[in-house]
Amino acid sequence: MWILFSLLAAVATAIVVTLSKAGIKNVDSSLAFAIQSVLILIVSWGVVISQGTLSDVARIERRVWIYLILAGIVTCVSSLLSFRALKIGDASRVASLDKVSLVFSIILAVVFLKEKVNWQVIAGAALMAIGAVVIAMARE
Repeated sequence: MWILFSLLAAVATAIVVTLSKAGIKNVDSSLAFAIQSVLILIVSWGVVISQGTLSDVARIERRVWIYLILAGIVTCVSSLLSFRALKIGDASRVASLDKVSLVFSIILAVVFLKEKVNWQVIAGAALMAIGAVVIAMARE
């Protein structure tokens, strides 16, 4: 089931990139991100409330709060950088380089989460990174 959710997230991300690029044409990229962030906040808390899991907030451990807060800060920085890149670059080229995050994710998962990787994961990550760089460097 995780594969289905991952693929749906990829499609949603592609739609977000396309809509964001169209939306920031005549708007400051940080302002555009701030507008989207408000909507993300409303929708995400709406889902939590509709699922009836709002009371679980009180049971979250301190260490988990720290991880989630740090991840939220980095998410914000990442999104601001992505929006700035979209403002000045082509959506297809920006999105391709953004996918190099896969390589960094694998490295961080191995180092910090002690996940195991095999040659297929390494080869796939290398191919994706090469493909992303080829797309990003393609001439118009």
